[in-house]
Amino acid sequence: MPDKWYNVAPDLPRPLDPPLNPETKEPIGPEALAPIFPMELIKQEVSQENWIEIPDEVQRMLGLWRPTPLHRAFSLEKELKTPARIYYKNESVSPPGSHKPNTAVAQAYYNKAEGVRRICTETGAGQWGSALSFACKLLGLEATVYMVKCSYYQKPFRKSLMHIWGATVYPSPTDLTQCGRAVLEMDPESPGSLGCAISEAVEDAATHDDAKYSLGSVLNHVLLHQTVVGLEIKEQLKMAGDKANVVVGCVGGGSNFAGAMLPFVPDKLKGEDIEFLAVEPCSCPTLTKGPYRYDFGDLAKMTPLMKMYTLGHGFIPPAIHAGGLRYHGDAPILCLLVNEGVVTPRAYHQSEVFEASMLFAATEGLVCAPETSHAVKGAIDEALKCKETGEEKCIVLNYSGHGHFDLAAYDAWLAGELEDYDYPMDKIEEALKDVPVV
Repeated sequence: MPDKWYNVAPDLPRPLDPPLNPETKEPIGPEALAPIFPMELIKQEVSQENWIEIPDEVQRMLGLWRPTPLHRAFSLEKELKTPARIYYKNESVSPPGSHKPNTAVAQAYYNKAEGVRRICTETGAGQWGSALSFACKLLGLEATVYMVKCSYYQKPFRKSLMHIWGATVYPSPTDLTQCGRAVLEMDPESPGSLGCAISEAVEDAATHDDAKYSLGSVLNHVLLHQTVVGLEIKEQLKMAGDKANVVVGCVGGGSNFAGAMLPFVPDKLKGEDIEFLAVEPCSCPTLTKGPYRYDFGDLAKMTPLMKMYTLGHGFIPPAIHAGGLRYHGDAPILCLLVNEGVVTPRAYHQSEVFEASMLFAATEGLVCAPETSHAVKGAIDEALKCKETGEEKCIVLNYSGHGHFDLAAYDAWLAGELEDYDYPMDKIEEALKDVPVV
């Protein structure tokens, strides 16, 4: 298990565009983040050091489930009749069942160290909310979770998991915050969005002195904490006598894919033959259809402006079952790498990713989360390309979470009730009208 996190910032092809003050459009300093984040996380957010020590207490908590296994998917390879070698990094073995605790325990640790009593956050499918609830329980903190409303009702057992670990969970939008009330006034039946849930959590944290805000994806320090995944993959591949040619992950905000991929970025920039494939839903096509520009990270415009691919902060996505992939933007680090041609984005419909996950369950025996199914589909397609070309590539996918709480989605797919949805450009253009021009 790594004892340091890898920070890609100094190795990027060019520096990140700075976050901006939404009123002045001028770059903001770390002090602007102090009302909602502990100072140690702010330091990590702007750090230019390649390696950051993992505190002993965080290592101890990570050691409850790390290192996670890297499996060779022999049965899947045989079924596909591909010469490719397929590996999957199994992040579903963590207590909450996904990669999310890798950053949750770190963020909870730094909050407690600065005297924070309660952490507020949002969650889409519930994986981040359950991870932070778990971390807060380990460290004796309170957790308040604003869960996107459609997922709150689609995935009741993720909510149960949060309750088991002592969290308070609300279906967002709520009538508890100004942002939530504004959304409900416009649409009383709103299914919610991550942008709205973020606004509610930020507003809660900013209006209570003993609370701070925590984000499960997108920000630099979150991607930093997730690099334990890719660092372990590199060591495990060495043990197997292999070397990655393709790294695949699903993308909602970008943390699980970036965690697996970022430690390989210096290798690619030095000319090694390795491809990074970022897979997203056709119904939330941020990287494949969104423009690369400054936008808010939340609906109520409470966050700084960040340079990223975006569908517009007012984007309300369809209520697909991959609730964790429904964010309007993506991590600035990931977006820069896409813009520079280092990462290749790809979008799939939910019916084809469920078909891929059914094949994975039939061969490898694991039922994956709808989000993870996108990575599985991407890896299968890359393996089938190798079947056509005869190339013996090493394909690694980040198996970011299990689907044990998503069985209603599988029931809907088996019953033929899932509908595919291509988010139309005219709706994207409409949502982009409110995005600031910088």
